[in-house]
Amino acid sequence: MVVMTLTDMSATERSAEHAGTEAADALTLGRQVRERRIRLGLKLEQLAEAIDRAPSQVSAIENGKREPSLPVLRALAQALDCTVDELLASEAPSERAALEISVERAQRGPVFQSLGIPAIRVSKATHDDTLRAVLGLHQEVERLHRERAATPEEARRANTELRAEMRVRGNYFAELEREAAALLESVGHDGVDVGPVSQLAIAGIAQKLGFTLHYVNDLPHSTRSVIDRRNGRIYLGESLPSRDARAPILRALASIVCRHEEPRSYGEFLRQRVEANYLAGAVLLPERATVERLREAKAQRQISMEDLRDAFGVSYEMAAHRFTNLATEHLDLPVHFMKAHESGMLIKAYENDGVRFPSDALGNLEGAAVCRNWTARTVFSQSDRFNPWYQYTDMSAGGTYWCTSRVEKAKEGQYSVSVGVPFDSVKWFRGRDTPHRTRSFCPDERCCRRASDALTRKWSAAAWPEAATPTSLLAALPTGTFPGVDAHEVYGFLESYEGNRG
Repeated sequence: MVVMTLTDMSATERSAEHAGTEAADALTLGRQVRERRIRLGLKLEQLAEAIDRAPSQVSAIENGKREPSLPVLRALAQALDCTVDELLASEAPSERAALEISVERAQRGPVFQSLGIPAIRVSKATHDDTLRAVLGLHQEVERLHRERAATPEEARRANTELRAEMRVRGNYFAELEREAAALLESVGHDGVDVGPVSQLAIAGIAQKLGFTLHYVNDLPHSTRSVIDRRNGRIYLGESLPSRDARAPILRALASIVCRHEEPRSYGEFLRQRVEANYLAGAVLLPERATVERLREAKAQRQISMEDLRDAFGVSYEMAAHRFTNLATEHLDLPVHFMKAHESGMLIKAYENDGVRFPSDALGNLEGAAVCRNWTARTVFSQSDRFNPWYQYTDMSAGGTYWCTSRVEKAKEGQYSVSVGVPFDSVKWFRGRDTPHRTRSFCPDERCCRRASDALTRKWSAAAWPEAATPTSLLAALPTGTFPGVDAHEVYGFLESYEGNRG
């Protein structure tokens, strides 16, 4: 082994060494050596003799099975009448070499090796079509592996990672706030005046981005909207109320504004969903106007999700989401947000105030059972659905939290949407004087999950219920580029409207 100091190397060689570690790999280097040798009319044995190495060593270098040391690189460069930098170029020397490298790299990867089939020997006699077929088959196998890996466990892991990032950022995305402000400015909205952003303004934003809006009665059942990027069209369902159409339009446009590409993983798919929802909220509840209103409400100790909803003409859920975007960044308030199904299942959750959401052993929240004593559950038992439900909950560990909650309907049933803060922050909110208070000992089963001893003795031997197990609990996530979307249906839909310019 030859040991060299930096002073022994020229600046070019140091640059080449760095490039070798960062850009080029053994396969690309090997093809560079082979192509230059053949171009000079040298046989393998002649090159080996020129650099004082065995032919088998040169063959291993050319096949990408051995990385040469710096002295060998120097010798190769001199014998091949080139520089070390040229040997370490990151690009393949030819289209054929690039194809060979791709096939070799694929065959050495874990997916190919897991198949247990022998690799083909790539030589100059191997036809290009054969190499393309092998590479195409490998790419399809990789795609199928990625789809099979998209299990509910992967989705929960991706959710957990994304939620951790949102917590660090205080659920505030400055870059999306700037994009939203620019969109509003493009249609003459200064983002200062409080009031609903009009449907006309949203249509104007779409037009500025090069899109027209089209309401149809045959929108694919698996979609909320469909963008035709080729013809600059956004399709929405005819049954959508005009005011509520603003958010779907903005979510559709988010893919353009945020420069989304086809998601390569479920985690990327989830991130795009978060960005689309965030951008829609940031346009419909502009940062400057919303923060100004929230600061006034804080000064009066009257912060209310209902006021945000009514002032900007959005859903309660969007108002609650938007509050979590801005509360920590601009009001110095730690918060948590929950969306729970009437069955008690946690659907969405965010916190940076230390509240301990229900979770499994790996920290995954989605699908966990919410304590029956939490505001997100007790709100379902209230007969008054016109006024918000306020409640304090004393936790067995973590102090006391205050929450405000409402029930909203969806096609899957009823959901509660809740926003809460630690006891020290409740002084800024309307509803802090509520008399409603509960205690929660979850995850201790004695809190709300275990029946009384009397009922257990009476019914434990007689009851035999059949669980209504959701199919999604057992099945893998929907496959495809956009999980849950029927690509055949979408492409057929776009084809049917291709010639219709009306």
